Amino acid sequence: MSAQASGHGLRVLMISSEWPSAEHPRSGVFIEQQVRFLRNAGVDVEVVAFRGAKDPRRLLANDHHLVHAQFGQSGLLALPKRLPLVVTFRGSDLQGIVGRQGRYLWSGRVLRAASRIVARVADRIIVVSTSLVTHLPKSRAYHVIPSGLDLELFQPGAKHAARERLGLPPARRLILFGGNPEVAEKRFALAREAVDRLHRPDVDLVVARGVPRELVPIYMNACDALLLTSRHEGSPNMIKEALACNLPVVSVAVGDVRERLGKVRGCVLCEDDRPESLARGIETVLADAGPFDGRSGVTDLDEADLCRRLIAIYREVA
Repeated sequence: MSAQASGHGLRVLMISSEWPSAEHPRSGVFIEQQVRFLRNAGVDVEVVAFRGAKDPRRLLANDHHLVHAQFGQSGLLALPKRLPLVVTFRGSDLQGIVGRQGRYLWSGRVLRAASRIVARVADRIIVVSTSLVTHLPKSRAYHVIPSGLDLELFQPGAKHAARERLGLPPARRLILFGGNPEVAEKRFALAREAVDRLHRPDVDLVVARGVPRELVPIYMNACDALLLTSRHEGSPNMIKEALACNLPVVSVAVGDVRERLGKVRGCVLCEDDRPESLARGIETVLADAGPFDGRSGVTDLDEADLCRRLIAIYREVA
């Protein structure tokens, strides 16, 4: 590993409003993964995880080379700047927050405004997909680094063995819901209606809510398709993880999904979010009995490779 790719000698303070905890075990797992790979590359990363208005006192210390804020709102805690600031914008911080009635909330407008303030003063800006660029101040340069994949964890496996392990029925067609059904912007009701529109008693909608991360690829190997119905996304991890497990995807056109699905045959990108359109997409995937190779379309998202790009940005500002 070159000196530029190695993180040895770098000390980074990472601030994140999302991080796995006992109450929220799936919160920020993609950030925890990035930190793990950075540490494996030699970066000394200290994580300050917070929710709401908690005050991370360790920000007062100056024994780091830089601050890396995950989400725009996290960057507010690094102001006024005492160290170089790198910010990764991941979606809702720039796009807003959807309420249970399907409308964007006033709090999301505040979050968007705060994120734009942070974007104006950050030393380096990272977005997880080009779909977020239009929400940035026009004068700012940016890097596009998607959330990466742990390709050792997310691998194809035998469907019958996965169903047996999870206690799922062996002979039914299973559609995996791509999101937390309690999060309004994921639109679980839309997914439910789309499956109902199939009028097929042999099809079930499966929700892997709150399961340990190591079981997520098992669910993906057990199912016949992934369904993503989100109102908006930055760079949805479930899509990439499904492709790594060779699970076909039916999705609305959000974030960088078009780019991801355009690299593989056998998935369906719906141009609208009507339940009947999603149902047709599911039917198309279920009727395709040919081999599916989604993994070859996501090998460029290996987290180790993406972390090397991130370390190069760290060294530019440190």
